[in-house]
Amino acid sequence: MKTVFANLAEVDHLRTQDRQLYREFLRVPAMSAGLYVLPTAGTDPQRPHHEDEVYYVVRGHAHFKAGDEDREIHPGSVIYVAAEVEHRFYDIREELAVLVFFAPAET
Repeated sequence: MKTVFANLAEVDHLRTQDRQLYREFLRVPAMSAGLYVLPTAGTDPQRPHHEDEVYYVVRGHAHFKAGDEDREIHPGSVIYVAAEVEHRFYDIREELAVLVFFAPAET
């Protein structure tokens, strides 16, 4: 696989059909990527991952806690979280849609 084109609206539609919070759209050994959506006032059930992560907030407003860091996030926010660090989205005031990139690919 040399190139992958993804459309977020299509990925979101498939995620909704599957009734899942997360829908992966890219997987190669070095990285994986997906769309993670949490509803307004929802709970983030994720646990620390074995991979480094980068989040890009597409839409929504919430707070994000990683280790000792705690920030308000909004569209355009970019967050890096090292592998094994406890982290979570909370106080989700508007449906949150986040692109997630794992390196290497999520296990």
